[in-house]
Amino acid sequence: MPSAATTWGKEIATEIVGGIPFRMYTDRPRRVERLLDFAGRWGTRPHIIQGERVTTFEELRHGAFAKARQLADLGVNRGDRIFILGWNSPEWILNFWACLLVGAVPVLANAWWSEVEVGNGVAALQPAMTLADDRCAARVPAGVRRGPWGLDRTWWQNGDVIADEGAHGEEETALIIFTSGTSGQPKAVMLSHRALLARLQMTLHITRKLPHQVDETARDVTLITGPLFHVGGMQTLLRAVVVGDTLVLSEGRYDPAEVLASIERNKVKRWNAVPTMVTRLLDHPDVSRRDLSSLKSISIGGAPVHAELMQRIRTQLPSVSPRIPTGYGLTENGGQATAAAGSEDIEELGSTGRPLPCVEIRFLPHPGLPDGEILLRSPTQMSGFFGLDESPIDEEGWLHTGDLGRLDDKGNLWITGRCKDMIIRGGENIAPAAIERALLNIPGVTETVVFGVPHRDLGEEVMAVVVTDIDLTPQQLQDQLRGQIASFAVPSRWRIQREPLATNDTGKVDKKAISAQVRVELQNEG
Repeated sequence: MPSAATTWGKEIATEIVGGIPFRMYTDRPRRVERLLDFAGRWGTRPHIIQGERVTTFEELRHGAFAKARQLADLGVNRGDRIFILGWNSPEWILNFWACLLVGAVPVLANAWWSEVEVGNGVAALQPAMTLADDRCAARVPAGVRRGPWGLDRTWWQNGDVIADEGAHGEEETALIIFTSGTSGQPKAVMLSHRALLARLQMTLHITRKLPHQVDETARDVTLITGPLFHVGGMQTLLRAVVVGDTLVLSEGRYDPAEVLASIERNKVKRWNAVPTMVTRLLDHPDVSRRDLSSLKSISIGGAPVHAELMQRIRTQLPSVSPRIPTGYGLTENGGQATAAAGSEDIEELGSTGRPLPCVEIRFLPHPGLPDGEILLRSPTQMSGFFGLDESPIDEEGWLHTGDLGRLDDKGNLWITGRCKDMIIRGGENIAPAAIERALLNIPGVTETVVFGVPHRDLGEEVMAVVVTDIDLTPQQLQDQLRGQIASFAVPSRWRIQREPLATNDTGKVDKKAISAQVRVELQNEG
């Protein structure tokens, strides 16, 4: 067992950082790259499975050090930003660890981005190097320095510990990850080593999986169907190295048939998914034909979880009941602020659970809204947005989430609405402002509003009301949007009209009234 295992405690005290009091573990790890020490604890145990490919913990560790040496020899220095643009794969994971080992800052780009969005991200972050897989390489702008995505086997012999292991603080940026803002431009969230490790330690604490508590003879097999470039996927990756989990990566687009087969073949015990994925799996005809008895836990996040879905899981996947973890968080607060493990009483399902041990919650009243805005303070929160002075974190350290909520008498947090303009489609955050700007660049479009409308499978789908002065069809508009915005952000519902949009007393487009009217009409149609 690595000596680092003794530095993970349960005692919490208040520490002042930058004049702000944070609840933090007294005994805690300080650097994310040191988590790779735990790979030696698990040796030849399978760590990553994708199709027929199997990578052990030992192979990951040797490969990560070898790739770090390769990056150093290519001129990558401590503090350099390295774009990682690709889909889930063993190479993606190896590149992530290699960047940390060489002292660089991995920038987790969104593999769903269009060519325009990739170009904007590169221009904003100015990375020293970009690592892109074959599927994403064509979207990297010309002139950007590219590094190798994979690792030539001849480098493995150079996989010794690299130089520059001097003392570096936990405040240093560990990674940069993107989130959609209401302004429409993806914002680069800087997360420190302390932020990532505080969330990990809280999760391990409440699940009794701190390093000294782990049963070395036990092994969880976790299926990952969401992208690793999301903050939830990142935390799953860090947790797996510490506790010795095997990660099963899906191949290509989400396919419920493939997932069902993978659960059966690999004896998957845990699955991290958004509600849409679970719904589609339960709707698949093979769900009753496969042996899914190994599956014990489904971690659901990224969108509201309805009681109907929870009941379906209990009925169709009885081995999972009654523990169906869920929670609440934002990328800006490190991805998770609350956690719940389900309830024996189906009527209580729907809450996001109680705050994690180091998380503080308060509510800011807003005139005209029934519940207050959720404010969070935690050592997991971001250091800021890269390149921007603006921040949703106030001078007292409270992160203004834009979400509305309340605590019940048991301390569970309930999300009751959003005071910010955002669509959540199948777990992906979509900023309407970005779609509206793209639509207004199309000849013939004079006005537009974009908002979310309810969808049984996705939670919400994107609706656009467009005013034109020429004849345009939804298909023509969709065709012109593709390549300008992410594919999942292209509206699937349309209303095209010649009359101007309704306005309020100040002369501004009354999006709230328009969206309310459309929702009523859709409800009457359905």
